[in-house]
Amino acid sequence: MRVAAASFFATARALIVAALAMWACVRPAGAAQQDVLIEAYGDSTTLGISCSDGHCSARVQNAVTYLQDALQAAHGWRVSVVNHGVGGTTASQLRDGTERGRGTPWKTRLAASRAQIVTINYGINEVMQGQTPEQFHAAESDLVATARALGKQVVLETSNPMPDGRLNAKLAAMASMTRRVAAEQHVLLVDQFAYISALPDWKSMMSDGAHPKPDLYRLKAEQDFNVIDPLVRQMLDSGNAVHASHQ
Repeated sequence: MRVAAASFFATARALIVAALAMWACVRPAGAAQQDVLIEAYGDSTTLGISCSDGHCSARVQNAVTYLQDALQAAHGWRVSVVNHGVGGTTASQLRDGTERGRGTPWKTRLAASRAQIVTINYGINEVMQGQTPEQFHAAESDLVATARALGKQVVLETSNPMPDGRLNAKLAAMASMTRRVAAEQHVLLVDQFAYISALPDWKSMMSDGAHPKPDLYRLKAEQDFNVIDPLVRQMLDSGNAVHASHQ
């Protein structure tokens, strides 16, 4: 029995050693290094809603997922992007903590976040809910000022345009406010509204009156990457990244 037990434990030890060796071989490159965590905040176009045959739902083929894929292709698992988009919400609701299913004010929520970079994308629901451009400017200004005070790098995004001409004219005023906040507070800007509006066939890439099809989400992610990747590279190269758990 003692011989059998000794053989059993020797075999078990060998299996553990082999398992640890295998884990070391397959663990993501840079897993023991410092990470850059990006959190994406916004409405249903951040969440990734797309519509087909009259049914709208969140898709895995969204701009946030595509952005993470591109950043990880460039930097490996050292970079992650977490999607905090909530459908039907506005910048003021994010600020006040009155988003559906949330209930935590922006300052409290962000103080507990380990993200180094936050992206903010609103405008469409402000139009749909009858807010003024000035109200939108105030809400986005508060979001950016709070994030910067907490040491976060902020990337503002204008929303994608809307096919309805009347609504799109109002949305253009919201996009102008986002540009203004970015200039006033000296933060990075991804001007999706201007970029997409210049595409000759952009309306055919919308799944309904507000939400892109997956192909347009991919194009949005390319614009995000062009602005965000240099910031990520700077953080990784300078050693300013800190370890951030994947949420």
